[in-house]
Amino acid sequence: MSTEKPAPHQRVAIRRSPRLAPFVVVFGALGFFGTLIVTGLFEADPSLGFGTVFAYFSLYGITGSIALGIVVWLLLDVRSKRRVTETTMAREDASDD
Repeated sequence: MSTEKPAPHQRVAIRRSPRLAPFVVVFGALGFFGTLIVTGLFEADPSLGFGTVFAYFSLYGITGSIALGIVVWLLLDVRSKRRVTETTMAREDASDD
């Protein structure tokens, strides 16, 4: 076991990065409702029905909007890497004597 004490002060980098999950959920919901609205604007083929046409176009609408959300997340993540704040962290001993 090492008996060396760590440095009392240390430089750390702080950045606020966006979380991926909210982007996927929000853009997925936007794709779902957008596909629902666009599919509902046009008359469905009677041999297929509305549900089948909506399900087919949902494959493209939801997937495309989630991909767009991930691109937006990546752009915001790159932007957050540029705005890194450096500060000095002080270490405190929390031993109960």
